[in-house]
Amino acid sequence: MDPRFDADTDTIDAYLARHEGKQLLRFLTCGSVDDGKSTLIGRLLHDTKGIYEDQLAAVEGDSRKYGTQGGKADLALLVDGLRSEREQGITIDVAYRYFSTEKRKFIVADTPGHEQYTRNMATGASTCDLAILLVDARHGVSIQTRRHCVITSLLGIPRIVVAINKMDAIDWNRETYESIKADFEAFAAKLPDREMQFIPMSALMGDFVVEGSDHAPWYDGPNLLEYLESAPVGTARQDTPFRMPVNYVIRPNLDFRGFGGRIESGLVRPGDRVKVLPAGTESTVARISTFDGDLELAGSPRSVAIVLEDEIDASRGDVIVAADAPATVSDRITADLVWMHEDRLVAGREFLLRHGTRTTPARVRRIVHRLDIETLETTAADGLGLNEIGRVEIETDFALAFDPYEAVRGTGSLILVDRIGNWTMAAGMIRGATDESRWTARPVSGDDRDGEPDPVTPAEKEARYGQKPATVLLTGLAGSGKTHIAAMLERALFDLGRVAIRLDGSSLRRGMNRDLGFSARDRSENLRRAMETAKLVNDEGLLCIAAFVAPQADIRDKAADLVGRDRFLVVHCAAPLEHCRSNDPTGLYATAAERGLEGIPGVDFEYEAPTDADLVLPTHEVDFEEGVNRILTLLRSRGILR
Repeated sequence: MDPRFDADTDTIDAYLARHEGKQLLRFLTCGSVDDGKSTLIGRLLHDTKGIYEDQLAAVEGDSRKYGTQGGKADLALLVDGLRSEREQGITIDVAYRYFSTEKRKFIVADTPGHEQYTRNMATGASTCDLAILLVDARHGVSIQTRRHCVITSLLGIPRIVVAINKMDAIDWNRETYESIKADFEAFAAKLPDREMQFIPMSALMGDFVVEGSDHAPWYDGPNLLEYLESAPVGTARQDTPFRMPVNYVIRPNLDFRGFGGRIESGLVRPGDRVKVLPAGTESTVARISTFDGDLELAGSPRSVAIVLEDEIDASRGDVIVAADAPATVSDRITADLVWMHEDRLVAGREFLLRHGTRTTPARVRRIVHRLDIETLETTAADGLGLNEIGRVEIETDFALAFDPYEAVRGTGSLILVDRIGNWTMAAGMIRGATDESRWTARPVSGDDRDGEPDPVTPAEKEARYGQKPATVLLTGLAGSGKTHIAAMLERALFDLGRVAIRLDGSSLRRGMNRDLGFSARDRSENLRRAMETAKLVNDEGLLCIAAFVAPQADIRDKAADLVGRDRFLVVHCAAPLEHCRSNDPTGLYATAAERGLEGIPGVDFEYEAPTDADLVLPTHEVDFEEGVNRILTLLRSRGILR
């Protein structure tokens, strides 16, 4: 039956009813220049009756004008709409076309083959479920064929049709077809496994596009349209955890507050527990509202407004996720980039990063490696050029809630935008949070080599100051007395003629750490900055006294590694919580109880007491002066004080 509307036999209602329930398949054509991508789409449109008589007449007229097919209708002109494309016989921009059959509806993207337009190809591939990669039978697998194969793989397109085109130009030689197939399979074997279908064809003549052909009796597979109509589609995003980036907060009156957005993956029902990221607050779905009324079930890619039972804060850029399967939240991510600009990407460059509905300033901190398209090997690189693909580490000003791209495309993709010109610089596929933490991160600029040699030797400093450099970390709960002991220790060392610098968390939070909160991540960063300072102090031959809660054992270990374990001492001010509550010199515990503050070590944030401290001071049992004397004795026993 003709999929188009027939005024003689159809009514509007019957036509719409016939097409409303059809599945939609998005696919693209890609490959090297002049492999026949536009001709193939034109053939699909023509043979499925997806064009009208006036369109065909215009194409025939343009074919005579441009002489591309010796006076015959050049079906590629159905897709190549730009004047420059028709004059040159190439595709420059991505062209989208729609057609349908009795079984399915299709949106097809015709993407450019020229290397300089690879960025356009990557854009067209980002929303597709299937790729048709054309290979000219006369030339075989080219570098651009490999590049498009890699990009479609990186973009997570699960199925690829390798259309070995222009078989009529080689007289349908089976040996050539099998050789090209073997070459492609050998290359694709280095990439993640996915479904591949090889089809010999002639897009110009129509062989194996919509109908079969007698020219290749040795081929017993489906023609292209048969495969397109039968390829699975639409189930992958339903099987993944629920994700919906918030696009808009809908508040028409005081009785309704909904979070509008498009569901990127998974299913949601009233009664489901959800979490708003990056804040992490939880609630229950009360309603799923649409223009046509409430739903009992909604899934990707539907746009809805979700009403929650609790009055929790969420705004544009946040992501509502399944509470039992949340996304990753981090401000440091690792991603594969397709670089799309003539200016070279170098580490340290800043951008606007767009991820879902959130836009945040970001910077590329490190280029991990560049991918060699010909060999699929990775090599160290200090930059990426136009159309090159590489893995990078990105730091964002605001934390992102994301999934690996291969798990959820909608929350795993990003673009980098120039902060001044606002043009797109790169498309990225998130692979995960950066494993390398700030504690071990490489410098954004420069290198790890030492600078000028120190004009004063360590031995000279030791002789002058009468001490070896060391850092004393006093750790314990708030109210355990560590800050007061640190101050008294500084005084005692000064009276002994020694030189010490004192750091404490409260002082640093009023200065260089004023941007940090009290989450586990911010506490880690608070101590890291302090220990970087302590290391500089020690490098100058001085003692450093650091008073910090430092509640996490692994973070204290990182501090020891950063400063140097041979000059790092841990003193545990081991007063119990009850003593600290009653002492409470800053009023922290009283304020927390009054205002319901969270993240208080020892209360609702675990304090991991040191198990291998160099000195344990029960500050609820010994006075501060005795505590200072014990620390001085420790320093002498370790040879730090002469």
